[in-house]
Amino acid sequence: MKLQNHLSRVAMLLLASAGSAVALGSDQIPGADPKQPVLLRNAKVHPVSGPVIDGGSVLIEAGVIRWVGAGEPPEAPGAMKVDLEGKHLYPGLIESFSQIGLIEIESVRATIDTAETGEINSNVRAQVAFNPDSEAIPVARANGVLLALTVPSGGWLSGKSSLMRLDGWTYEDMALVPTLGMHLQWPRFSAPPISRRGRGGGGAGGDLAPEKRLEELQEWIDKSRLYGKAKIDAPGSIPYDARLEGMLDLVEGKIPMIVDAADAAQIQSAISFARANRLKLILYGGLDADQCAPLLKETQTPVIVGGVYRVPRTGKPYDEAYTLPSRLRDQGVRFCISGSGRFSAANVRNLPYHAAMASAHGLTSDEALRAITLSAAEVLGVADRVGSIEVGKEANLFVANGDILEIPTQVTAAWIRGKPVDLNSHHTELYRKYQTKYDRIQPAPNP
Repeated sequence: MKLQNHLSRVAMLLLASAGSAVALGSDQIPGADPKQPVLLRNAKVHPVSGPVIDGGSVLIEAGVIRWVGAGEPPEAPGAMKVDLEGKHLYPGLIESFSQIGLIEIESVRATIDTAETGEINSNVRAQVAFNPDSEAIPVARANGVLLALTVPSGGWLSGKSSLMRLDGWTYEDMALVPTLGMHLQWPRFSAPPISRRGRGGGGAGGDLAPEKRLEELQEWIDKSRLYGKAKIDAPGSIPYDARLEGMLDLVEGKIPMIVDAADAAQIQSAISFARANRLKLILYGGLDADQCAPLLKETQTPVIVGGVYRVPRTGKPYDEAYTLPSRLRDQGVRFCISGSGRFSAANVRNLPYHAAMASAHGLTSDEALRAITLSAAEVLGVADRVGSIEVGKEANLFVANGDILEIPTQVTAAWIRGKPVDLNSHHTELYRKYQTKYDRIQPAPNP
């Protein structure tokens, strides 16, 4: 008992030394449903699915967009009118690959919940580990990012991701799509197998040769199909297996396989495997995706560009990552842009600047905006619900005082499912604190 008490005191001291941010989450209160329809008027509306509407309005009712157009709707009885004074109105940005809600402080291991032990984690669901009170969430939405795919990374078969709204009381409340895709770290063929955490688009191999790893994956696919068939043909005849159960959505075609792969050999191998097993496929990372463009187009495989701000590989041009989106566009490959990479939770806020860098290297500004809104929704299979300002879609919107791809632009208001959200964050609190400090510094009087 004395040892237990001692260990408890040690644990308390370690938590305290890690800082209050470890023990405490965001104290912001989630948005509440308005009691009446809301008319956002006098805005520069960016539908993304169509041309910009100057002097436009958007009517929101019950969390859904009911009207979009120039001027005001012919009928909006009882609507609360909000004058946006000519500011820009955008659909919420979508981060298509992140670990927000799973990581709080990268340097404090106790706040990282991205991975389970073992190499095969098909039963893992990111949603249930998602922290609704993460301090990274208010920071991300303060820059217009209102939806994010949060992704597990343990093992070579990492588990299932969830598309989360960045406002709400619980992970159930925040999930737009609780189970979106099964994530795999594809084995390398051009280098010895290595172990890695699975963030950055390079693939993983563990301690097996690539061919052995693919044989093992094929065995799991086959076993899960037999397991699913046995459940239908002879219910109760086989014991429950969590990992095989977790594979069923994938092999039944309900969710895609999202493969972390960078070089051409990995990409070609992943496409061949998916085609042979009749699996839906999304490619993540894809630095060599343009070299496989005919194959990607033939199989209709989309690409999540795994970050535009990144250093080139050895021997590659300095702008290898910067120009990838425009090279994919030129070859007719469907893609969207993620801001993933190092600090993939804390830096979700920088998503618009990844798109801006792609715009500076070949994309138009409209294409860059689409790559982090509607194109992301299309790649993730949710374009019927989010990604643009259209009638019938969920009202995830934000107001900015300028072009969201420009760093000086500030987001001044936002709504998720039609609920106004708090744009304060740990960053804004620190800004106010130190602004007050400098405001109190008075210049020394002249002698």
